[in-house]
Amino acid sequence: MTDATTAAVTAGSADDLVLRVADLAVGYRTGAARTTDVIGDICFTVPRSTITVVVGPSGCGKSTLLRAVAGLEPIRRGTVEVAGAGGTAGGRLRTVAAAHTWVPPERRSIGLVPQDGSLFAHLSVARNIGFGVPRADRGARVARLLDLIGMGELADRRPAALSGGQRQRVALARALAPRPALTCLDEPFSALDASLRASLRTEVRRMILDDGGTGLLVTHDREEALAMADQVLVLIDGRIRQIGTPQEVYASPRDAEVAALFGPVSVVDAVADTDRARCTLGEVDLATRGHGPGRLLIRAADVGCRRAHEMDAGAGTVAAVVTGTEYAGDRTVVTAQITGVTAQVTGMSGTANQVTGTVLAEALEPLRPGDDVVLEVRRPLHFVAGDRPGGPV
Repeated sequence: MTDATTAAVTAGSADDLVLRVADLAVGYRTGAARTTDVIGDICFTVPRSTITVVVGPSGCGKSTLLRAVAGLEPIRRGTVEVAGAGGTAGGRLRTVAAAHTWVPPERRSIGLVPQDGSLFAHLSVARNIGFGVPRADRGARVARLLDLIGMGELADRRPAALSGGQRQRVALARALAPRPALTCLDEPFSALDASLRASLRTEVRRMILDDGGTGLLVTHDREEALAMADQVLVLIDGRIRQIGTPQEVYASPRDAEVAALFGPVSVVDAVADTDRARCTLGEVDLATRGHGPGRLLIRAADVGCRRAHEMDAGAGTVAAVVTGTEYAGDRTVVTAQITGVTAQVTGMSGTANQVTGTVLAEALEPLRPGDDVVLEVRRPLHFVAGDRPGGPV
């Protein structure tokens, strides 16, 4: 277990936690005496009344982790503790999975929203939400949740008569209806169009927290992760690479792979000396102090771009030639090859002497491949120590 994951498990009192996972591994047998872990050494906590988002590339084990927490996947080792599981008094943590412990899914106080919603096609919206809720509490609880999701007028409709976004709201309400300690969502917006995803993720966060709940969501969508999370857990190759706030994982990624999950990044070799570094862009200020060789992780917004005849190359600037542009409405993302340098600048694609910057679309006539430009560093840059090109530090 790393220092970071140990801190994640031990931080905060147990009374403030809804979920605690320690040294979790899930795998499958590949031979008579060999087992391959899909996820391993997983350690994290979920504080009460917060949303934790697990983000990572496809196939990294996100859904496996969620299913293991919910009790739908057997674990090989480690422990899973959930507040209120099995009717635990006072919402205290109770072990639901360990070496000699297994609590079935229905007794874990966990609500699950799968990717497709999985509503009962033959039941109305109201009856879907109320399914499994004790009769004495059902009417009031259904009314409360219909109001929460803004679908009181559609209470008698069947799922087939609803839009995709409406079905996802109903699926969430059904998961919240029994008042679970933790609501787990498995890429709930993946089948929706971009505009609906953007509006629904805000609503879903509000609904979970307004109902007094706590959420654990998995996604591969970086905007979804940053917009919905109080805590982001970055999962790569079945291991936790970084845990932090959305601001921390975006602005201070542990390595190039983490940075790339949250948008395009240029990786530039550099030598740091406290709060400054020397690189192919000249001498630049650092947002994170460092010493010795390493790499700068540069976002497009960190670097400005002007035509060469409008700005002389000077301190903090470097001459370059445009190799590609991508129009993005209010801005243009420019990829340029630095000229007249011998040091290496490496993007995630491995292309030499390339760096990406942005320019306001209305500020210039459209840039085209072959245009001479000047790149200017706009802000202090994030530095990670180490001399391995690309990949994790």
